[in-house]
Amino acid sequence: MLDPYLYKDCAVLRNKLGIKDEDMLNLAEVEFSCNAINDLLTNPIPGEYDFAHLCRFHTRIFEDVYDWAGQPRTVPIKKAEAVLGHMTIEYSPPQEIESAATEVLQRLNAIRWQMLSLQEQAKALSMGLANLWKVHPFREGNTRTTVTFICQFVESKGLPIDRVLFEQNAAYVRSALVAASAIFHDGDFRKPEYLIRIVTDALERGSNKET
Repeated sequence: MLDPYLYKDCAVLRNKLGIKDEDMLNLAEVEFSCNAINDLLTNPIPGEYDFAHLCRFHTRIFEDVYDWAGQPRTVPIKKAEAVLGHMTIEYSPPQEIESAATEVLQRLNAIRWQMLSLQEQAKALSMGLANLWKVHPFREGNTRTTVTFICQFVESKGLPIDRVLFEQNAAYVRSALVAASAIFHDGDFRKPEYLIRIVTDALERGSNKET
């Protein structure tokens, strides 16, 4: 099946910049998205932390690069992951994206975060982050959108978190998300401890900055 998100004459995502070189597009995408994410630190997006709110985050982060920013993907996707021996995570099919993400977000919103210990907060937040990321709602930009969204979410619950730690360890974060999401139709191979470790550190650092 042809991927409608790609240019017809090359395997590069269609973009507003007209770039048809993958490396150049990646560089431009990083520049635009980093600027948008930094802006979100001082200009957060109000909302109910539901699926529509998540989509607005993706819009804000990628609206200068993609026409489809903020729109759930319409095609199934696969990504070979080195940490899984080049297998792919089983992401949600397009028709289940909104319902799957909504279920995760409802569970996150129902947690009484202030009643939990830091270790309990880190475990619950890591699970929610991994489950939302595994949905992979968008054709591209899921890790940046999900992490940024979850950071604002947890801060809205009165829990400071060190966002810089995620930014400085982006490759580790993505590998940790893959490891925490490795559940397949024929078995559960998840290893959430790597994600829990960096989320715990981020919460601890955020708390220390507040004191």
